[in-house]
Amino acid sequence: MTASRKKVLAIVLAGGEGKRLMPLTADRAKPGVPFGGIYRLIDFALSNVVNSGYLQIVVLTQYKSHSLDRHVTQTWRMSTMLGNYVTPVPAQQRVGKHWYLGSADAIFQSLNLLRDEKPDIVVVVGADHVYRMDFSQMVDQHVESGAACTVAAIRQPIGMADQFGVIDVQPDDPRRIREFLEKPTDPVGLPDSPGEVLASMGNYVFDADALVEAVTRDATEAGSKHDMGGDIVPAFVRRDQAGVYDFKDNSVPGATERDRGYWRDVGTIGSYYAAHMDLVSPLPVFNLYNFDWPIFTSYGPQPPVKITPGEDGHASRTLESLLSPGVVISGGSVNRSVLSPAAFIGSGAEVTDAVLLNDVRIGAGAIVRNAILDKNVVVPPGARIGVDPEEDRARGFVVEDGLTILGKDQTYPSIVPA
Repeated sequence: MTASRKKVLAIVLAGGEGKRLMPLTADRAKPGVPFGGIYRLIDFALSNVVNSGYLQIVVLTQYKSHSLDRHVTQTWRMSTMLGNYVTPVPAQQRVGKHWYLGSADAIFQSLNLLRDEKPDIVVVVGADHVYRMDFSQMVDQHVESGAACTVAAIRQPIGMADQFGVIDVQPDDPRRIREFLEKPTDPVGLPDSPGEVLASMGNYVFDADALVEAVTRDATEAGSKHDMGGDIVPAFVRRDQAGVYDFKDNSVPGATERDRGYWRDVGTIGSYYAAHMDLVSPLPVFNLYNFDWPIFTSYGPQPPVKITPGEDGHASRTLESLLSPGVVISGGSVNRSVLSPAAFIGSGAEVTDAVLLNDVRIGAGAIVRNAILDKNVVVPPGARIGVDPEEDRARGFVVEDGLTILGKDQTYPSIVPA
């Protein structure tokens, strides 16, 4: 059976707690964190799967999943006439009185989905990376190779190998995995590029029967962390059944030379902020305006952006920024920032190098720099955020990686505690 005729089920692993993204994950799952103004992180994974032509998708959720479930069910609706769907599946304790113990256990506890759908191929993707990828090209290579498991990998400098799960390839066959190394300190470079290694992207393609057998066996093994990258892939490697797909070979319609091959793990506050800054440069490192491979989402009934002088006649000014629908700038200044729907900037306020999520309000004359403000934060007139880190800490704000972060609904105290 050719790759184009095989039945494919996509599984999106969206149960991540995202502790390193606190306080943004205090009230929501990591894949549900807003990104890029109008999106959620999960929209990138789902858009890649849908654009690849795979329209039967289950989203495995667990941690504080309400806003994520609501976003998926309200946004990701497809015609059911041909059996297409995107559906969130919460942890259900089908095999015992415990929640998911890891990504492999999440699939093991959800094997009823595979029994019902009976796919030939299962595409398994993470839900918290920013990138574009045509998974059908990876599936084609997987079927052609005869491997039971294929891991997507991106080239990284060899000096960064200790930050990733690294794939050591067969010297005579660079598409076969010889060893899977977890954060190695003495890696071997690639045969065609000694200064680079292949780092796992957390995306996989499996023969369905092989995946079922692997996660079922793993569930019985004492000492396993029940992790896809840490346990399942190494098991396939030991049996010489694992292949690797080099992300550099992936060709997405509409990609530019500047953003081709872009992939960002936004697992920390620093990387989350840096990925936003990638969007606002005049020639963005990641181009949201690729209409040949769109990122789908829904942001509700928001009016157009409005930029107007303040009531006191103060002129508005914007540079190198993304302004979402519903944003109002009334005499304020916005530079190198991302403003989510319904954000408001008052007269004389200055917002620089900042990420503002939905319904954030910046009062007249306030200054916000090097900051991330979560939903519904109200900054009083004349207040300062990101100007003095010690002052921010004294007000109870999180200061990390040179950034000041306010959580959802967090208030700005009028008096700095003694």
